[in-house]
Amino acid sequence: MNIEVRVIPNAKKRAITRVGSQLKVKLVSLPRDGKANEELIEYLAGVFGVKKSSVRILRGEKERNKVVSIDIDGAALDKVAGS
Repeated sequence: MNIEVRVIPNAKKRAITRVGSQLKVKLVSLPRDGKANEELIEYLAGVFGVKKSSVRILRGEKERNKVVSIDIDGAALDKVAGS
């Protein structure tokens, strides 16, 4: 499943919320040397209960707005982001 993600780097703590059809993910890493992207993949894998290899950034590698592919179904997305 492809998901639009808005990344907020350098936050005080990690958080994930749903804004319309997009996920808003706060990360503690700075957007330097791919650290925020690494944290995003690790965090989303943990939240959705999949391996890190199941999460890929398809578009927006160097932008805050990204398209991420995660091997999950829509029900898993509603469960996690709906809370």
